[in-house]
Amino acid sequence: MTDLTNKIALVTGASRGLGHATAARLAGAGARVIVHYSASKAPADALVADIRAKGGQADAIGGDLAAPDGAHKLIEAVRDLGIDKLDIVIANAGVLGSAPIEQQTVEDFDRQFAINVRAPFFLVQQALPLLSAGASIILLSSVVARAAFDGASVYSATKGAIEVLTRNFAKELGPRGIRVNAIAPGAIRTDMADVFLGTEEGREFIKSIQSLKRIGQPDDIADLALFLASDQSRWVDGRSIEASGGANL
Repeated sequence: MTDLTNKIALVTGASRGLGHATAARLAGAGARVIVHYSASKAPADALVADIRAKGGQADAIGGDLAAPDGAHKLIEAVRDLGIDKLDIVIANAGVLGSAPIEQQTVEDFDRQFAINVRAPFFLVQQALPLLSAGASIILLSSVVARAAFDGASVYSATKGAIEVLTRNFAKELGPRGIRVNAIAPGAIRTDMADVFLGTEEGREFIKSIQSLKRIGQPDDIADLALFLASDQSRWVDGRSIEASGGANL
């Protein structure tokens, strides 16, 4: 079993969905987990309580990553907990917009890039003083960075940017012993994915483009995040690993 004892992990967007499953998985492996949330305080507090009830360590921190200084304030809040080092940073928080090109608005465009691209960039920047050799950074990409889907042009562009940042971060931080990788999920059964998976027709379409004919679950991604966060992936750097059930082969 993967052992993250004495490791400290920050997971953004951890009150629900992929972030919730990932934070729980890291805590189960022994890490102290900082559970970031934006608006969903109650689920974040419930996750922290559950981790503590099982003998783990966790804290919840709220913060708006859509704000220009959101990532800066988040790291300040981490420091306010008395934390002077981080071993794992998972930039999971994200927003999804789905609309034809003609219906995309400047506001939707800017919000998606603010949360999906700008926030991870400055989260890594601001966390660097707390990171040292052996640390692992994980960004969240998506299968849509490599395959086109109707209505996903802006969201796809944000995830394409994450793929580029992953490689550049890895090259720049590798000499410090800090690894940077990305996870590119396919359609996973979360609230955010209801735009695709909220109907039987949508679920059947997703299964039709996969080699593994089922809908992905948050734990499918959490297990991969645990691997990338641990020493078991010590020779993996600058890569985006797709976890999509074999979509679009």
